[in-house]
Amino acid sequence: MDATVTLTGSVLACFGMLGAALVAYFGKRGENVVAGYSSLTERLQTERDRLERQVAELGAQVIELRTQQVEDKSEIARLRHSSDHRGGVS
Repeated sequence: MDATVTLTGSVLACFGMLGAALVAYFGKRGENVVAGYSSLTERLQTERDRLERQVAELGAQVIELRTQQVEDKSEIARLRHSSDHRGGVS
């Protein structure tokens, strides 16, 4: 009977140690996953900030080009008007 109790205790101790090892393994794995998600989130936020700056710069360029387009159309109209008054052909 003592052998049976000892064997049962040993088997339970092995299962306990195996369980503790699994908990430690999966706990570390979970920690690595959280660190990976944090790194990914940081990279995505950096990329988003960079793209927002690019969009703002492109918006400013569009405004500048549209302003230049309006000025060019005004100059073309002025030159046509001047040409018409001088007898030019449109």
